[in-house]
Amino acid sequence: MPGALVTGAGRGIGLEIARRLVGRGLQVAIADVDEGSAAATAEELGDRAWPLPLDVSDAEACRSAASQVVERSGSLDVWVNNAGVLVTGPAYEQTVDDFRRLIEVNYLGTVNGTLAAIARMRAGGGHVINVISLAGLATASGIVGYSASKHAAMSFSVGTLADLRRGGIKDIHISTVCPDGVWTDMVDVDDPEDALSFSGVMFMPQQIAERVEKLLDRPEPVLAIPRWRGRFARFIAGHPRLLVGLTPLVMRDALRRQRSMKKKVESGKWPPREYR
Repeated sequence: MPGALVTGAGRGIGLEIARRLVGRGLQVAIADVDEGSAAATAEELGDRAWPLPLDVSDAEACRSAASQVVERSGSLDVWVNNAGVLVTGPAYEQTVDDFRRLIEVNYLGTVNGTLAAIARMRAGGGHVINVISLAGLATASGIVGYSASKHAAMSFSVGTLADLRRGGIKDIHISTVCPDGVWTDMVDVDDPEDALSFSGVMFMPQQIAERVEKLLDRPEPVLAIPRWRGRFARFIAGHPRLLVGLTPLVMRDALRRQRSMKKKVESGKWPPREYR
């Protein structure tokens, strides 16, 4: 049976991606730093899912996790780097430890998982899918450290794919997923520093997981969700003077949208009924 591993799979996007992979017949390691969440998710998803406590900032632990998947399933076919953390607030008010934690999980966690997966996939190919963010395409006020860590993860992912192809390795794919806001525990309707999460389209984890599953059949180096927001992010990133100048206006509009979302939540109009 083909094997897969999803990090941060105890809840949110990771859980829904794992659900999709189980549905495709893969045996899925539910990897999460929260052992209880990993166990609960594995039990929910059934016999093809199994819990695997994992701190993605630990490179040796990631290598061990990859080995465990191969030992249990016979091969490692899919590895999804989804685990992430968020710290909000003005960059100049945050500590170096805040930035270090973001780098350790969001960037080095992606590096650790990708390298561990590639080492095992050299024998028979496979697909690494790295869940990044639109904040990995353009810097974002209020979540600068998060955005910086995601930029690093994006550069690493695309660059490593290029290195694989340069080395003649064509049976290992790396896809990145850059979604707009996603309704998970990470976003906060009461935190004004997180307003940009509400500035565009708010998705449910199930919607992102559906798009991730499609990448298994057609890998893409970069998939922005929605695509038009990705094009806008790339444009604004290429015009830093415009980005800086528009930030106050963009943040005011984002705060308005955040307040509107809070009202929808309080009135029972969000999340959509079909996802409750």
